Amino acid sequence: MKTAIYPGSFDPITKGHLDVLKRACAIFDKVILVVSVNMNKKSFLPLEDRLKLIKESCSDIENVEIDSYDGLTIEYAKKRNANVLIRGLRAVSDFEYEMQLSQANSALSSDIHTVFLITKPKYNFISSGTVREIALMKGDVSKFVPEPVAKYLENKYMKG
Repeated sequence: MKTAIYPGSFDPITKGHLDVLKRACAIFDKVILVVSVNMNKKSFLPLEDRLKLIKESCSDIENVEIDSYDGLTIEYAKKRNANVLIRGLRAVSDFEYEMQLSQANSALSSDIHTVFLITKPKYNFISSGTVREIALMKGDVSKFVPEPVAKYLENKYMKG
C-alpha cells in the first residue's frame, strides 16, 4: 500500500489545496493530510477548527486521513510508513522554496521522496494568506475555499 503525506498549515484550507489532495488521492492508496503545527508561527484559525473544517471539506474523499503533527514532517512520514511527501505548486515562484524544502528532506531521509503536483490554473492565484486578508476585510471568500470554510469565516468575520 502506497501512503503519501500531504503536509501544510492549511490555515485555512483552500480549493487549491483540495485540488492537489484529490489528485494525490487518485495516485496513492492513502493520503494523510497532516496539519503541521508550528509553535513559532501565530495561526489564523485554531488547530481544532482547522482540523474540523478540513474533515468537513474532505468528507467525499474516501482514501484520505486527517491528522496534525508537531515536529519534522520527515519524522512523521517515517512513523506512518509513508515514503512520499506531496507538495502543491501554484506558480513558478513557489518552486524555489519547495525545491529547497525537498532537498532538505532528502538529506534527512533519502528513502522519502517529494512529489510536486501543480494546481489547476483556476486555483493558482489562491493562497491561504489571500483568503485571510479577504476575510479580515469582510469580503466574500466563497470562490476560494470549500463551503464549510466559507461559512465558518462568514460567521466569524462578517457577522461578528
